[in-house]
Amino acid sequence: MYTLRDVKCDNTVSVVKLHGAGAVKRRIMDMGITKGTDIYVRKMAPLGDPIEITVRGYELSLRKEDAEMIEVG
Repeated sequence: MYTLRDVKCDNTVSVVKLHGAGAVKRRIMDMGITKGTDIYVRKMAPLGDPIEITVRGYELSLRKEDAEMIEVG
């Protein structure tokens, strides 16, 4: 499984599936990250947390734990 956490900077990927359940999954979906959405990884903090992405035309920062729940391809 290839997750958003594994993606290197300056790469664009597409969401294949969201893992997790309940409020966490709902929060990720409310941010606009749904199946088929393209995500551009802009930057990563020196220790890898957080990850700065562009999704649906706006910038967003995600924690590593949240990025692991997003399967990409």
